[in-house]
Amino acid sequence: MTGEDWYGRELSGVSFLDTDFVDVDLGEVSTIGAVFEGCTFRRCRFNTSIHTDSAFTGCTFDYCGFFDVRFIRCKLVGSSFRSCELDLLQVEGGNWGFVSLRAADLTTTRWRGTRLGEADLEGARAGAAVLRDLDLTGAVFDGIDLRGADLRGSSLWSLDPARASLRGAIITPEQAQVIALGLGLDIRDEDGPSL
Repeated sequence: MTGEDWYGRELSGVSFLDTDFVDVDLGEVSTIGAVFEGCTFRRCRFNTSIHTDSAFTGCTFDYCGFFDVRFIRCKLVGSSFRSCELDLLQVEGGNWGFVSLRAADLTTTRWRGTRLGEADLEGARAGAAVLRDLDLTGAVFDGIDLRGADLRGSSLWSLDPARASLRGAIITPEQAQVIALGLGLDIRDEDGPSL
């Protein structure tokens, strides 16, 4: 698929396998229960599109635009984003396990209740992002910028605080304990034994 104009289409229940999409305009597209498996998207525009209960598994997104896009309960397991514009991206629920967002700019994105187990977030810029209630088990955080990010409710056990920028990040007291342990601190009550 090269240079096609799908602007504003509703794609309900469609399925694509190992398909290349090049310079396709998917702006304001609405997908419901659509399946894209092993597909490659190059220089495609998804701007202001909404995807509900759809799957983009094992897909590659190169130089694509995702301005103000919403993913609701979608599955993107094993997909990778390279040099994509993700401004104002919103992700609600769904499974993004093993996704690669290495060095991605996530500063204006909002995530809630999403599974990101084993995701590659190395070098991502997520300062001021909303990253609430995320399953980040086994995620790679090396060099991530989380300054000012809202991380409340997210699992941070895989985060090495010495290898991330965290100044001003919003966390809960329970998460603060996890971060302190990650720094090798010995947490105790004032007069009690170690916690």
